[in-house]
Amino acid sequence: MADRDSSAADGTGPPARGRRWLALLALAGLGLLGYRLWPEASRAASPPPAAEAKPPTVRVALAARASDTLSLTQTGTTQAFDTASLYPRATGYIVAREVDLGSHVKKGDLLFRISAPDLDQQLVQAQSQVLQLQAARIQARAMVDQAEANRHLADVTNRRTSTLAGTGVETRQNADTSQAGVLAQTANVDAAKAAVKVAEANIAAQEAQVARLKVLTGFEEIRAPFDGVVTARNNDVGDAVTADTNTGAPLLTLARDDVLRMAVNVPLYAADGVRDGLNARVEVAQIPGKVFPGTVSRSSTTLLSAARTLVTQVDIPNPDGALRAGLHITITLEIPRAAPAVTVPNDALIFDQNGTRVAVVETEADGSTVVRMRPVTIFRQTRTALELRSGLRGGERVVVGPPAGLRDGDRIAPQPEGRTGA
Repeated sequence: MADRDSSAADGTGPPARGRRWLALLALAGLGLLGYRLWPEASRAASPPPAAEAKPPTVRVALAARASDTLSLTQTGTTQAFDTASLYPRATGYIVAREVDLGSHVKKGDLLFRISAPDLDQQLVQAQSQVLQLQAARIQARAMVDQAEANRHLADVTNRRTSTLAGTGVETRQNADTSQAGVLAQTANVDAAKAAVKVAEANIAAQEAQVARLKVLTGFEEIRAPFDGVVTARNNDVGDAVTADTNTGAPLLTLARDDVLRMAVNVPLYAADGVRDGLNARVEVAQIPGKVFPGTVSRSSTTLLSAARTLVTQVDIPNPDGALRAGLHITITLEIPRAAPAVTVPNDALIFDQNGTRVAVVETEADGSTVVRMRPVTIFRQTRTALELRSGLRGGERVVVGPPAGLRDGDRIAPQPEGRTGA
């Protein structure tokens, strides 16, 4: 009993421990109540448990107005403006050759002379036949004069006999006979005149033959049809040649080189701007640093159905002979645009279920930077840029390589354009 009293007195008994637990519970309740009653402003001043998501950083580029012309560059081979393969039109053998491979000639210069004795003899014979036919025409005209004289005599005799038959001196039979003689002589006159026309027709036919042979004998001299250079020669003096054998090798080939030409296939997007007289720029790898002028001179006016291109020929003046036919060149045409266009980088295009669009960077009233999706129409694509027919006016900032989840109205943090290299 004394022991319980002593423990109660020094506070180590069960009643004392219960009071300590009650005190601890009271302190915990006061702490919880104080947290709930803590002012909102004080809690707002404390740091947030997690920072807000920052807007994505994107690269931007400036949409630029395209130039007023389309630059079209193609490579190709120069061709002679005119090329002629000269064949013999007279059968004989070559007696003179005035040119050789690489010779420059003028129009009308003698190239070959052919001896054709058979052709010459045919011409002499034809001319002699013309003289014979002319003599036959003279004879036919004399027959006309004789027939007309006979008809006149028959007419006089008929009038006299008819008069005498009326008085009974001549018989009616004699009168009828004289009248028939007039008709016969008239027929003879008509036949003689017809013979004259036949003779004249024969002369005309023979003169035409003479003219043909003269033309053929003119081909015994082969002359240059235009100014140019001899690019091939296949015959020499003494060679026999046959007329009209254009299935074999020609005597020579002549090419005009004071003007060259090249064919350019203009694609569909630029075909509307091609016009005769459009200037061209010609460059040759073997002649660095020099630009030769050219001019569009003609085109097919219709597109090739397979390639959808317009065949255009460019004439290249070559007065000093610096260029040659068959030379590999690069030609550039500055073709006027039919409509204005705006260029943006290739990777600025967004293609999804909403069509083809670009993300344009705009600044809101509160100073934030957002993107607005703009639908666009593509005109053509080059190696580095897209040319847009509609959707932008030029001067807008567009997102380059937009993130996959970028949406209209999203906030962004654009990089300075100087750092993108756009």
